[in-house]
Amino acid sequence: MSGRSILCRTAAAILTVWLAALAPLAQAAPPAFPDSQPGKRAAAYLDAFNTAGDETMKAYLEENLAPASLERMTIEQRLATLARIRADLGRLEPARISEETGGAVTVIGQGSTGTWFEMGFAFEPDPPHRLLGVRIELIDEPPDLDAPDTPLDEEQLSRELDEWLDDLSARDEFSGAVLVAAGDRPVFRRAYGLASKEYATPNRVDTRFNLGSINKFMTRIAIEQLALAGKLSLDDTIGALLPDYPNREAARKVTVRHLLEMTSGIGDFFGEKYEATPKDRIRDLEDYLPLFASAPLEFEPGTSNRYSNGGYVVLGLIIEKASGKDYFEYVRENIYEPAGMTATCHLESDKPVENVASGYTRNWDDREHPDEPRRNNLYMRPCRGSSAGGGYSTVDDLLKLVLALRAGKLGAPGTARMLEGGLGIAGGAPGINAAVEVEAGGERTIVVLSNYDPPTAMNAARKARGMLARLQ
Repeated sequence: MSGRSILCRTAAAILTVWLAALAPLAQAAPPAFPDSQPGKRAAAYLDAFNTAGDETMKAYLEENLAPASLERMTIEQRLATLARIRADLGRLEPARISEETGGAVTVIGQGSTGTWFEMGFAFEPDPPHRLLGVRIELIDEPPDLDAPDTPLDEEQLSRELDEWLDDLSARDEFSGAVLVAAGDRPVFRRAYGLASKEYATPNRVDTRFNLGSINKFMTRIAIEQLALAGKLSLDDTIGALLPDYPNREAARKVTVRHLLEMTSGIGDFFGEKYEATPKDRIRDLEDYLPLFASAPLEFEPGTSNRYSNGGYVVLGLIIEKASGKDYFEYVRENIYEPAGMTATCHLESDKPVENVASGYTRNWDDREHPDEPRRNNLYMRPCRGSSAGGGYSTVDDLLKLVLALRAGKLGAPGTARMLEGGLGIAGGAPGINAAVEVEAGGERTIVVLSNYDPPTAMNAARKARGMLARLQ
């Protein structure tokens, strides 16, 4: 594998986000940052990160973060995330730096632990160009630092990206669909590989793929809608909204806000119980509860941050209680239909549906099998996904979601503001990988859906992002 999310490395669930506070890179003679306000802020960010002191980083964030970015995540949460990144990557030094249209700064480099990564800073378009967001993506193989940055027009971008993806597909390293859009206009839209190896059925641009954890983004939109409608408060506890929740400690201490921000202490539903459960019995949200709900909290709510599929299942149950509707019905009526997402839904694996990609993996028995044929992931995934992930969609529908948020059609202004600083979300599991990226300002969108293991979609999104940076 040649790249993976820094926020979650497991194949069970990958969620890549723009944070607005992250890290630098390595080489003997560091390159210079641009002599611009964004370039100076990016350089100061790396200096603050490399001091390894919370007070220095806190002072930087307080001075440099844009108000829109502060609304999405508190400084304390950012510091906790940065501490984990520092533990993984160590001191970071830049190897290649470039400034793009609109003042975005991209840095490629290596941490003192030896890990390469790409980091993109997004800034406000107008002075004082405060920091909106930072994207970090790990790169397992050393990048080509001498690759040309020659400008591209749309025709050249399409040709080069198609050639690159076609080569990957020919080597059986990519299968899926890719869309690149400028505003609401796709400038690249192609499909590669097979939706069904068993029947030699090719993928199409309108093929539905499993989204993995991207459904968490829809769940966040639904929670905001219900909060704005007065149906719940982010400070309500689980117990106030779900009186029969089986874990009394979690019911008493964990709030909706904790669940959204993954600071609840509720764990994952993947594990021994999940492996031992026949997947045809995991069909409704309540079916997931026995897999995690009775476990003790992993930490005191609000004191730490840890990825939690279980927490987002609980959010789905809260949506059902607050709305009086089935979760799947609620998101269809209040997100998919207003956005015009006619192909998006949660499918049940034992009910045949046309034009759906099967997932194929080289991950089983808790390890990779790189030299063996890919296996169908049918018996590895739940019969139906949940509010934590596992829905199905197309590249066109996910662009419609971005456009609907930007246009204010979904009644979720807080989530829509996430687009201002740039958005990157991804989902992944064996035979599943999906990525959606929106550049700062929301003018360009990349959607990649794959029915192969992570990081196939994220790698393709990174390649498309690099080409977009060169687009005239």
